[in-house]
Amino acid sequence: MENTRETTMDTTADRMAAAYFDAIGFLCGVTPAGWYAERGTARAAVTGAGVATLNAAYDTAPEPDLAALDELAAEVGGKAVPWSIMVRGEAGDEVAGLAARHGLVERDGLSLLACDVSDIPFRDGAAQRKPVRRVGAAESDLYTEALAEGFEAPDDVFGSLMKGGVLDAGPVTGYLAEESGRPVGTGLGILTSGVVGVFNIAVVPAARSRGLGRSITETVLLDGVAAGADAAYLHTSAMGRPLYESMGFRLVEEWTVFRTR
Repeated sequence: MENTRETTMDTTADRMAAAYFDAIGFLCGVTPAGWYAERGTARAAVTGAGVATLNAAYDTAPEPDLAALDELAAEVGGKAVPWSIMVRGEAGDEVAGLAARHGLVERDGLSLLACDVSDIPFRDGAAQRKPVRRVGAAESDLYTEALAEGFEAPDDVFGSLMKGGVLDAGPVTGYLAEESGRPVGTGLGILTSGVVGVFNIAVVPAARSRGLGRSITETVLLDGVAAGADAAYLHTSAMGRPLYESMGFRLVEEWTVFRTR
């Protein structure tokens, strides 16, 4: 029974990881400062945002191709600051050494959570409980401002990440939560390979602890299900993990990120 469970978890992790990597590759193709490259199972994704994990050299396989990863790391490091090297699972000494040679000495964990849509305990009228609406490219500046405020980041940290035609691009849907006509929260859904990725869940400090994060996430999931998704995934911080676990998400894989300071 234990082996069956482990096999199921491995299969789920592979599927969710593939959907995430597809989503990031697509995003790099539509965001104005995006750049993307592949070398076997290794990938390089640059969005131009001031977030290390959004400018990364990574490998899609649990056992990374070190030579290809090294080559792509050199390219990403020459194009973006901050940036990172990301691998699935616990990084071994060889990956840590590779990262150190590129000057990446900070090491973080990144939790990948996922769920089948049948496991999500949607509340009755979930999408109507809070004022959450879709937004398109015409409101990208408003969205970006709210995103930065929600993450308590500098105004320019996301740069042109969500600008251009990103919010009108096929598998991408952006969301704003509003109170008294003012944006107070953001969300983003990216649907690839029948799986919806949940991104950019952020609520401004003054509007927290009122259920907005849950309502935005539920809206992203409901729209994803309506569009044909049968599963969902997200990356989360330790602070956000209890919320997502209460919504049916479970840990499927831990990743390792080496980044600039």
